[in-house]
Amino acid sequence: MAADTRSVLVVEDDPEINAMVGTYAELCGFQYRSALTGMRALDEITRKTPSLVVLDLMLPDLDGFEICSRIKSADATRHIPIIMLTALSGEQNRERGSRCGAVDYLTKPFDPDKLMASMERHARRNGNGMS
Repeated sequence: MAADTRSVLVVEDDPEINAMVGTYAELCGFQYRSALTGMRALDEITRKTPSLVVLDLMLPDLDGFEICSRIKSADATRHIPIIMLTALSGEQNRERGSRCGAVDYLTKPFDPDKLMASMERHARRNGNGMS
């Protein structure tokens, strides 16, 4: 499983939000990949490991907490930073996201600058900063 340098997988079932997040990722220099379901996201990660995942929690098949847990439990993918981007607010959800391995938790509607700063920060920490 080869790692994609500076790629982000956006897992969001709303195509418009998915594309918007992808645009912000591209502005940060990431190659944007998209998944509209949890199972598709897991397939994409297996096919070609992204350097970062932006993950919605409310998806039609698997919820984001389950996807995060699966990514973090596999040796080949546990290093991938996961940023949760969701309409679910509340400290309990934020704590659950942290427990399953997310590095950041942003709520919708979101500030694009905060999202881009988080993507940059966590890609850099993961060794995928711009050259």
